[in-house]
Amino acid sequence: MLRDITIGQHFPGNSILHRCDPRLKLVGTIAYIVVLFVAANPVGIALSIALLALLYSVAKIPFKMILKSLKPIVPVIIFTAVLNLFFLTGETPLFQWWIFTIYPEGVRYAILMAVRVMALIAGTSLLTYTTSPIVLTDAIENLLRPLGKLHFPVHELAMMMTIALRFIPTLIDETEKIMNAQKARGAMLDTGSFVQRVKALVPILIPLFLSAFRRADELAMAMECRCYHGGEGRTRLKVLKFGREDVLCAAALTVLLGIIVCTRFLFA
Repeated sequence: MLRDITIGQHFPGNSILHRCDPRLKLVGTIAYIVVLFVAANPVGIALSIALLALLYSVAKIPFKMILKSLKPIVPVIIFTAVLNLFFLTGETPLFQWWIFTIYPEGVRYAILMAVRVMALIAGTSLLTYTTSPIVLTDAIENLLRPLGKLHFPVHELAMMMTIALRFIPTLIDETEKIMNAQKARGAMLDTGSFVQRVKALVPILIPLFLSAFRRADELAMAMECRCYHGGEGRTRLKVLKFGREDVLCAAALTVLLGIIVCTRFLFA
């Protein structure tokens, strides 16, 4: 289960999506999320999924990675769908039992919401799959640079976000090692009632927190030993700049997202 969590992982490649400017990919991801909620109809959602499938094909990332990124959030998707299933009303009930009433509108909206959440997770995962953490840090810092005039710690914020994202796979590996060690000592983590399983997590959480604090302390010490003192006077090996490919990708993405948004008005 823990191996299925792919958030924060980067898959190197040489596709046009890997070579795109990270600022364009970051802004494009945000625009895609907005479009997912603007195009609230089956046609718009279908086109959004088709666009996502096209991008995964261009990036040459296996589609099984989408399933691996979605597997950990299946309970959240089910919970969201159930909420919309029972709490959205309509005119003619489809099913009624005790205090629960299901309407066709609720079923339709629950399916759309579940598909929308899955597309959202798969879309944001594509950003980390095709962008290294260091380059993503530079993109976030560059986009937030105007806030620096208001004495906002832009570099520190970008660094913290990227470190947190980068440490997710590390903490997942650490958790799996601790679980295997506890199982070797006779801990019953996969059996018993729900309460017993929750209690069995205590011997895992305490070493995990200690390990996370130790890694944070080691990282802070390593940064201090290298005379790190923020972004002031810091230079970069690779300066971000828009090229011809980036302009073409931005234009194509704008047109495709514009078509999806138009479905909101054409198929209302």
